[in-house]
Amino acid sequence: MRLLRTLGIIAFAAGLSACRKNAITSEVPVSPTTGTRTQFTLDSIYLYAKQIYLWSDALPSYTAFDPRKYASDPLALNAFNSELFDVSQLKVNPQTGLKYEEPVNPGSPKYSFLTDLNANGELAAVGAPTLGAVLKDTVIGKNIGYVALGSFPELSTCKDALDVAFSKLTAAGPQQLVVDLRYNGGGFVETSEYVANLIAPPALSGKVMFSEQYNALLQASNASILKNQTYYDANGKTVIYKGRTANLADVDYTEAGNTHKFSKKGGLETVKDIYFITASATASAAELLISSMKPYFNVKLVGGTTYGKPVGFFPVKIDVYSVYLSSFLIRNAQGWSDYFQGIPADVQVVQGDDPVLGDPDEACLSAVLGLINGASLSTVQQKANDKKVQTASIFKSNAGTIRVPVGMVENRLKLKDN
Repeated sequence: MRLLRTLGIIAFAAGLSACRKNAITSEVPVSPTTGTRTQFTLDSIYLYAKQIYLWSDALPSYTAFDPRKYASDPLALNAFNSELFDVSQLKVNPQTGLKYEEPVNPGSPKYSFLTDLNANGELAAVGAPTLGAVLKDTVIGKNIGYVALGSFPELSTCKDALDVAFSKLTAAGPQQLVVDLRYNGGGFVETSEYVANLIAPPALSGKVMFSEQYNALLQASNASILKNQTYYDANGKTVIYKGRTANLADVDYTEAGNTHKFSKKGGLETVKDIYFITASATASAAELLISSMKPYFNVKLVGGTTYGKPVGFFPVKIDVYSVYLSSFLIRNAQGWSDYFQGIPADVQVVQGDDPVLGDPDEACLSAVLGLINGASLSTVQQKANDKKVQTASIFKSNAGTIRVPVGMVENRLKLKDN
């Protein structure tokens, strides 16, 4: 998706003017019209957060927050990241007493982030690191389907591979499907949705899969600052809307307009039970797949508690950066979204380094097969506890920090009806 290269200040001045003309439900932020490039960028991060951040109600006034205080850091990028971190730490989840973006790594938000644009002014690649969409597909025994999905990149880059993998499974007519998501840090919503449609039977077509819930200001079409962000279609092209070039303020952010329903893809129609293999690296669009299936299938998780990311975002361009502010909450067909601390596994399995994916003797898959063969959860759990397996290190970088996913990107924003 190609974004404009112009500096933020022109856009933000226009945005503030537009804000003063429109009655909106939140306080209108006012920022100075003079300053350095770094100061304007700091202002812009605050101004966008005030209107599009999922928990924007927690942000104080411009004066109270004082974005420009971060300009004292000699490295501009450090200043921007520090500001974004502080924005992310303002809202507390009343159910847990923890911040919604409680950091996994010190000094970094759990979800929101910013990244440089590339040399062509385009978004940097976003998605889970160093893995393909399909890592392994096989049929175990006569008719147990197994597929390991390493990431959810843009659908156009992996659709063929997904189609081939699920076509192989279709021939076996499996009633039990094992979906290995232990390495899947997420990626694009459209790809997770496509996988769900490959698994679902035709009878689910037309039923709710999930919805995206934006903040009240966005849903009411009052996030006027988005007039400064050009809208691009799925092919990266600008669109004419009401006689002018469309912008992100023209998007339909209502929950009704962002409710996604099943639409069967492929020939697999036999699945009754789904077993997800999970770990702390299983996140965002991968968790979306799990959440979407829970209301309709017998779902069991084996492995570890997932990362906990029921929120997504779309990028906004600020100067030479793409800023990803948590902007919508994912809710499944039952309205469930409360997995900020992760989705716990039904059977906890300590996972070894470099497991052989698809091997029936591998610890997680062995536990799954025990459940499929009729063993109780307690029996399978006890067997898993008896195994002496070292904790996996693959979920950490060489520096020892937890690998944080950057997925759940929505690249299919829809314009409001004319």
